[in-house]
Amino acid sequence: MYYGFKISDYTAELARRAEADCAEVFKKIDENALICSAKVLTAFQECRVSTTDFLEITGYGYYDAGRDKLEEVYAHVFGAEDALVRPQLMSGTHALAVTLGGLLKPGETLLYVTGTPYDTLQSVIGTAGDSRNSLIKYGVKYEEIDLKGNEFDLDAIRERVSRGDIKVAAIQRSRGYAQRKSLYIDQIAEAVKVIKDACPDTVIMVDNCYGEFTEDREPTDVGADVFVGSLMKNLGAGFALSGGYCVGGREVIADIADRLTAPCVGKSLGANYNQLASFFKGLFMAPTTTAATLKSMAFAARLLELAGYSDVSPKYDEKRTDIVQTIDLHSADKLIKFCRGIQMGSPVEAYAIPEPGDMPGYPHPEIMAAGTFVTGATNELSADGPICEPYTAYMQGGLSYDYGKLGVMRALDEMLGLYPKD
Repeated sequence: MYYGFKISDYTAELARRAEADCAEVFKKIDENALICSAKVLTAFQECRVSTTDFLEITGYGYYDAGRDKLEEVYAHVFGAEDALVRPQLMSGTHALAVTLGGLLKPGETLLYVTGTPYDTLQSVIGTAGDSRNSLIKYGVKYEEIDLKGNEFDLDAIRERVSRGDIKVAAIQRSRGYAQRKSLYIDQIAEAVKVIKDACPDTVIMVDNCYGEFTEDREPTDVGADVFVGSLMKNLGAGFALSGGYCVGGREVIADIADRLTAPCVGKSLGANYNQLASFFKGLFMAPTTTAATLKSMAFAARLLELAGYSDVSPKYDEKRTDIVQTIDLHSADKLIKFCRGIQMGSPVEAYAIPEPGDMPGYPHPEIMAAGTFVTGATNELSADGPICEPYTAYMQGGLSYDYGKLGVMRALDEMLGLYPKD
């Protein structure tokens, strides 16, 4: 018993061992969080954030000084020229679709250098689904270069980009639903250098979803032209109720903003829906909540290893570059039970029972567990996965380590049939 929260003796004992094993890992996570917090606090101070920056602007959103200040802070934190941080960017997929749509014109070529992108991006590009509005249907050409053993194929990238006709080279930092590891900033830096050396005019875009503040550098620190993500993940920290962001060069951001609103209007348009305070607070708290998530996932990896589930990635003591933890469970029943356990360990709708079902943009039935305050927020504890081999649970989130730990323990109990009923 954890003060009324029921956990089996078996799982409680494994948790004590797992937490002890993670002590040095937690220390490194805290050190990184301090570095990232210093960057954020410095940006808030040097950009002179004021309470007047939190005021709501209605209508068209013209002359919104708070919105402009927020984007100035984002640019400062990430060492970029400009940023676009808006509630009108409704998800990571939407932010990426707007970015690619703003950067690519008919006849130009998009090259993914990390192989096939995440499922929903395939529909945006047009390699999957039947949308009449995909990039390919609009005349954009598409190519991809696979990773080699979880490393960039630098020779193939150099050879292809050197021809000079690649407009955008895209990098997906996180694994998505692929059976690969996520990519470290050092690896991204290598690829960026090869691309820029081969053709300096190629725009490098990084899908940074799940990766923010997991390391002490971000893609713009190593030469990427723009990186993109969702505020439902790391940078919203549980405070943002919606939104996405793009951070990068001034001209690149201007092109993306024209696609989001209208040509020649760009960043000038867009009311903030009274979300500025939550956006500022989310960024301010993001290093801390990201650290809590990383601790929760490291703990989960070790707990599951001790329980006999060794197919975890990353391992508990591996360096992490995003907040995603995967567990290959090799059984549809175990995947379903694990996700149900995560739901049972959640603060919202813990009584709900997740069932696999069809999801737009996904080729297999999905099971998703997320008892979150903000619907769909994957920086809160959640788990999901496709019902197909090897039946992998993709887990992320945890606004605090304590809540993450309790949720993961409940999930293990449910999967093993040990959940105390009395």
